[in-house]
Amino acid sequence: MAFTTSPALTVGFDLDMTLIDSRPGIRACYRALSERTGTYVDADLAVTRLGPPLAQELIHWFPAGEVEAVAELYREMYPTIAIAATPALTGAREAIAAVREAGGRAIVVTAKYEPNAKLHLAHLGIEPDAVIGDLWAEQKAQALREHDAGVYVGDHVGDVRGARAAGALSVAVATGPCPPAELRAAGADVVLTDLTEFPRWLSDYRPARA
Repeated sequence: MAFTTSPALTVGFDLDMTLIDSRPGIRACYRALSERTGTYVDADLAVTRLGPPLAQELIHWFPAGEVEAVAELYREMYPTIAIAATPALTGAREAIAAVREAGGRAIVVTAKYEPNAKLHLAHLGIEPDAVIGDLWAEQKAQALREHDAGVYVGDHVGDVRGARAAGALSVAVATGPCPPAELRAAGADVVLTDLTEFPRWLSDYRPARA
């Protein structure tokens, strides 16, 4: 189905646990960070609460005054440790393709450090129309509004808040740390099991236009 209304629909996607299963790579990177710094990080615990910015996880393990420097070290280590270890989630490529087939644009808006987000997508051969990083929760609304996104797809309640702040339809996928009931309670308009359900949902969706 091609949209006949103008402008074309833009759909935003979160990255971690929406398009990619970043747990293996992030787990490995936290373990390497522990070895490098001599500070214990429970990597298995950390990957159960992906979504918020890196600093919000590091503050659990490092003194506040060290978090900025440790975050920079983590980001420097990340490409050689985490990129190859991270697969696409089932349905990710098909979801992006469905937006294009519908005549729309697909963008990625993520809290991840933008250069590393782009490395993930390039490694996996996923090519959105734009990638905007370093934005979390309500901050994502800025990019969603700038790109006139009518739909935002994410796995975390922070993604729901970002969509609502932007006035976009919130489509949640239960592939991350937040169960369906929590996503609905946060205000998600649609909750899908995973992205394999997205193309069919999109084919039935008729965006409201002024």
